[in-house]
Amino acid sequence: MSTPTSHAMTTRRELTIRHTELTVLPESVWSETALEVLNVSNNKLVSVPDAITRLQAVRSLDLGHNALRAIPGAIGGLSGLRDYLYLSHNQLVELPQTIGGLARLRYLNASDNQLVRLPESIGDLTSLIELRLDNNRLLSLPPSIGRLAALRELNVAHNDLVELPDTVTHLESLRMLNLESNRLSRLPDAIGNLADLTELNVRGNGVAELPASIGRLTALTMLDLRANGIRLLPDALAALPLRKLDLRWNPIGHYPTWLDELEARGCTVYR
Repeated sequence: MSTPTSHAMTTRRELTIRHTELTVLPESVWSETALEVLNVSNNKLVSVPDAITRLQAVRSLDLGHNALRAIPGAIGGLSGLRDYLYLSHNQLVELPQTIGGLARLRYLNASDNQLVRLPESIGDLTSLIELRLDNNRLLSLPPSIGRLAALRELNVAHNDLVELPDTVTHLESLRMLNLESNRLSRLPDAIGNLADLTELNVRGNGVAELPASIGRLTALTMLDLRANGIRLLPDALAALPLRKLDLRWNPIGHYPTWLDELEARGCTVYR
């Protein structure tokens, strides 16, 4: 007969170890193969062993707010991981190529790290609904990101992106796109393909001109263009169902009269 302790070890579904001084997790954690939720955030973990692959029942994994410099390739073998994977607030410079194995994952947060690139396999996360990569050092996004057909929210604010791959315009389920504080000089010409987009934040870039296709964003309600180099607004914006339009800190020489019409329809316009 199992002791109460061993019985708990084999049947526990959730385990939380937070706010400790631990740099390495106890080896016993990797024996709890019934775990479905593992939260080891807010510690001082410097590494995670390949033994994590034993936790095949895990559907939610939080490794955020630690001191991790790398994620083991074995994480790609967690075939049950589907609810979320938190990697935020660590010291990661890259994600393993094997992360593409998490085909059921719906939410990935790798914000507040030191990522300079993403693996091409990121495009294999075809169940992903939300991807947060803000506050990193990304110079580019791989073209494969256009394969994330289910993606609704993409946050890449506060990076070093100089351009977006044209494949971003294939994300036809996208509702929120946050590009704030990068080094973009242009938006993709076919951005109008994002027919479900409701929020677009381009604040703090170097965009000088908006593509003509922006007039096809017929679901767009929030457009933040603050602190760019925009001198002329396309008339196509007038027909969009905007509720908020922020134009501050742009060298716009003349504001078109249709801005008054937008305001009359209830849109808040910041000039």
